[in-house]
Amino acid sequence: MIALTLSHITSVLGGTLRLAGTDTPETVVDGTVDTDSREIGPGGIFVAKPGETTDGHVFVGAAVAAGAALAIVERPVDADVSQIVVPDAVTALADLAREVVAIVRAEEDLRIVGITGSNGKTTTKNMLARILESQGETVAPRASFNNEVGAPLTMLRVRRSTRFLVSEFGASGPGEIARLAGLVEPDIAVVLMVGMAHAGGFGGIEATFHAKSELVRALRTGGLAVLNADDTRVRDMAPIAAERSGTVRWFGQAPEADVRAEGIEVTASGTRFTLTADGQTLPVTLRVLGAHHVMNALAAVAAATALGVTVADCVAGLESLELAERWRMQPLGSERVRIINDAYNASPDSMTAALRTLAQITAPGERMVAVLGAMSELGEYAGEEHDRIGELAVRLRIPRIVVIGAEARRMFISAISEGSWSDEAVFFPDADQAYDYLMTELRDGDRVLVKSSNSAGLRFLGDRLGESFS
Repeated sequence: MIALTLSHITSVLGGTLRLAGTDTPETVVDGTVDTDSREIGPGGIFVAKPGETTDGHVFVGAAVAAGAALAIVERPVDADVSQIVVPDAVTALADLAREVVAIVRAEEDLRIVGITGSNGKTTTKNMLARILESQGETVAPRASFNNEVGAPLTMLRVRRSTRFLVSEFGASGPGEIARLAGLVEPDIAVVLMVGMAHAGGFGGIEATFHAKSELVRALRTGGLAVLNADDTRVRDMAPIAAERSGTVRWFGQAPEADVRAEGIEVTASGTRFTLTADGQTLPVTLRVLGAHHVMNALAAVAAATALGVTVADCVAGLESLELAERWRMQPLGSERVRIINDAYNASPDSMTAALRTLAQITAPGERMVAVLGAMSELGEYAGEEHDRIGELAVRLRIPRIVVIGAEARRMFISAISEGSWSDEAVFFPDADQAYDYLMTELRDGDRVLVKSSNSAGLRFLGDRLGESFS
């Protein structure tokens, strides 16, 4: 974090300052801000956030032992560290992030990009960050730090030397993106797609549209909206950008897209396509598996070129990225048995894309195996969407379908109803039983997709299989 005095921070947070040791209101702090005491280092600021299963106040002592110079708390704690007592620690975290970014933006040339969408946020964030890192100091979220805690923590890593801030905005309900994006008012708002992910929390696809459009509404006046030309709902966000006196830059495969892809070819080693942007046409080879990641790459290029990066530098950045993120289309195992661990997030759209990728990268003589778990946060749509995925797996002629967990059982039933007989589709209540089965079933030449939402825990099964066949 940038250097601020204790009195300045207290004023921003509207809290009460309790000094410790030799500290005064003019004592300056500039360490890393975190809600996890294990991530605190010398001079750090620990935010004691109450949680569902534990309370951050219990860990103030551990944070002090690690070198914390300040604790932001909701009640005073018996610890030898200066404390700012606030009504709500999460609100305080957001207020501090807003202030830090505003100060740097006012004094330096900081450009801010916000990214949202039902799928692809983290991959796009990583692609854009990789491109921008070659141009100047870039701050981007670790993993999927995109919620009410993760987004402000990322913003608080901004320094006066930071040139680019890439923020990823996720949400499970209306208003969340508006609150988070409102902290920084991005110069560029990237919207990838509007799909069924989190539809249960939003209340349907139209409500999802309104939630994702909150990022465009949060644009800085005169900013740029980078929108998916192939998604009709995202296209409908163009008038919202106009309300902010903003302009639109389109990406996609549509002929009218400003940044577009042609000739997409998916292989087991990566994805190739021809990129057209800013009047230039260049070949691109992504090491990230799956045709769906081409759209993420186009979005990253559209944002980066708007920030002044050359198309050639964009391609170099994209081609240097070996993995989108751990547990996202992550190749494991060996050429003998290849495991694709994509079990960190799952929605109907990403599940469909992953299954199609499995079919595309499996060569003649090799066998497809789909290991599938539940898609979470679909609410009333859960049953029909799990049915649809089970049916799709059969229609893609996947000869081994392994469904795990009670919440995913309808995939198994639908696969059988669609024609997956004679043990082609099997069901197991938990991952351990599925692992035992797979260790006897998998054979040389198998290409295995492990796909589920994070809550299903199949990412760990994917890791186990990857290690077993490495």
